[in-house]
Amino acid sequence: MALIHIESFPRQTTKAELLNFLNSVAGMERQRVGRIDLLGGKAILEVPDGWQTRLVQALDGQPLGGRRVRVWAEGPAEDEDPGANHFERLARLLEMESQAEAREAAERGKQLSAAEAERTGNTLVNLLIADEDSGLGGRHILQLTKRNRAPLPWTRLGVGSPVVLSPNQGKGEDGQRGVVYERTDGFLRVALASMLEDTDEHETWRLDLSSDEVAGQRQQVALQRARLAKADRMAELRDVLLGRRPPEFDIERDEPALDPGLNDTQRDTVRFALSARDVALIHGPPGTGKTTAVVELIRRAIRRGEKVLACAPSNLAVDNIFERLLAAGERAVRLGHPARVMADLRPHTLDLLVDEHQDVRLARKLVKEAMGLFRQADRYTRARPLPGARQETRQEARTLLADARRLEAQAVEHVLDTADVLCATTTALYSELLGRRRFDLGVIDEACQSTEPGCWVPLQWCNRVVLAGDHCQLPPTVVNPEAASEGLGVSLFERLMTLHGPSISRLLTVQYRMHRAIMAFSSRELYEDKLQADPSVCEHVLAGLPGVAATDATQSPLEFIDTAGAGFDEEVEPDGESRFNRQEAAIVCRKVRGLLDHGVTPEDIAVIAPYAAQVRLLREQLAVPNLEIDSVDGFQGREKEAVVMSLVRSNPQAEIGFLQDVRRMNVAMTRARRKLLLVGDSATLSAHPFYRRMIEYFESCNAYRTVWEEDVTT
Repeated sequence: MALIHIESFPRQTTKAELLNFLNSVAGMERQRVGRIDLLGGKAILEVPDGWQTRLVQALDGQPLGGRRVRVWAEGPAEDEDPGANHFERLARLLEMESQAEAREAAERGKQLSAAEAERTGNTLVNLLIADEDSGLGGRHILQLTKRNRAPLPWTRLGVGSPVVLSPNQGKGEDGQRGVVYERTDGFLRVALASMLEDTDEHETWRLDLSSDEVAGQRQQVALQRARLAKADRMAELRDVLLGRRPPEFDIERDEPALDPGLNDTQRDTVRFALSARDVALIHGPPGTGKTTAVVELIRRAIRRGEKVLACAPSNLAVDNIFERLLAAGERAVRLGHPARVMADLRPHTLDLLVDEHQDVRLARKLVKEAMGLFRQADRYTRARPLPGARQETRQEARTLLADARRLEAQAVEHVLDTADVLCATTTALYSELLGRRRFDLGVIDEACQSTEPGCWVPLQWCNRVVLAGDHCQLPPTVVNPEAASEGLGVSLFERLMTLHGPSISRLLTVQYRMHRAIMAFSSRELYEDKLQADPSVCEHVLAGLPGVAATDATQSPLEFIDTAGAGFDEEVEPDGESRFNRQEAAIVCRKVRGLLDHGVTPEDIAVIAPYAAQVRLLREQLAVPNLEIDSVDGFQGREKEAVVMSLVRSNPQAEIGFLQDVRRMNVAMTRARRKLLLVGDSATLSAHPFYRRMIEYFESCNAYRTVWEEDVTT
């Protein structure tokens, strides 16, 4: 016998109702079902071998007791697909990653003191509950501040971060999960699913960054469904994505662009992507308007009468698409926790749209009436109630609650059905919400920043898919080194590019961000020298900005300051493994202050370092309001007018650590619009061919300086 899991149905559901569900929806005869374990809204059932795949396909997303259920199976599929090993390997790597994330969170809480934990940016301690409120679809919202209303220290806890709130002495253990809803310099607001019960017992609290366990579970289920898929669209799409059959394309249709500002390569790319029957890739190097092309693709698909599911691995990337679709007048709905959505977009989230629906307003009245009936049934009176009266009152109340749930479900269905495009992170999707909906087109933006399991989540509901990204920039973040080395760090986009090559991809070639000199090296090294700078940015420099003086520093787009031979050796943090370079930091500080003196605003400058220790050092030495200092990873997908970067590594062994992944350097260099300034040790860096060619490129542009030159050291 095989095991199937059915989840998210009403807790009062009986075994008889489950058996009737299997029989009426999937044709499973009652006598063929073995043991049934009911676990309060969840059930595990024994079914005959050979039935698990068809039961998952038939039951998943179907309504049971007024709620859509999630169904998945255990164990091997019948007639196991030859590609099963691929999904089993990904599932194993994903489990390794989940365990590593959990270990990291536990060690972070146990080994570090409160001050040390806060210094990492992953924790805030000694917080007071300044205010309590409700909102965001009934969630409980706490406003947290430091004692004496002191400003919050630097933290990685941003809007949308999953967090655990616990008593200050608890070190992040056994707390209540929530999401950061709002962050200012002086306070954080956190949205919890339910009210915190022990607020009176503890004066101070701590907030810890947490792992997203639900996301991991959804990815595991998606991998299993892809592995078990049989004789359906998922099985066909799986064969293409595993390379067992080639992707197919229709003849491209010459349709007018909805956005008149598209360039020729964007128009060609959108036309190509729309012709895909299975899968297509949009390869968008930095600044080439990839998301602009993605939005055009979605809008054109809608004009063809198609339903679209638009995803990205991060909330910020989803909001970027969602905002543009709303501005274009499309009927788009944002799925996911409202606290993870930009404030001005929250009214268009599913939760808040449903909250305002007339059916939900009626449902609230029914719930209020039902609660009154329950109180009436429980109330003792002098007159003895008639036999069965209390039971009748409670039953009436339960009927009202069932009607309220039905009205709420109807409101959700109405909002989803009337939208042309649903927008969500890849892991915010689940059967209980989407049911048995099918989308003509699935679009995954920033696909190279998602691990492959993350992309299989939306694929469950899509007939064809377009992935947009750039595998020449940073890969997905993977905590477990072993999982990364075994392939979890290879995105689906990158694997498909290797598998199918140019036959399924188009390269965007016109970039709108960088001065041509900043662009040229990356173009030559990673994009076959095909990138072109649009005339609007081709020659722009800092001196072209309002209020910026015309000097050598503001009129030159490139500068490399070589520290070789100066004894600027790197150091390792005493209590960790991260590296820093004091002398390089001093040079960076002088150069940044020079740009500020010439009139460049702090908001227009980014200071980047590849190591967290150097980031911390620079933040201490450059405490300038509105000046952003962060790691390379923290700036992916963003841009600034000027970028000043410390490369840190300087040692006799010429070891450069994770700078060997040249994609990290590609990201750092291509954040700059008008000025790119690098500080590094050529003797160390040149041991790697990429950095040797980079330094030669700066020399060819007359942008190479040394620490011995007067204009650098003074």
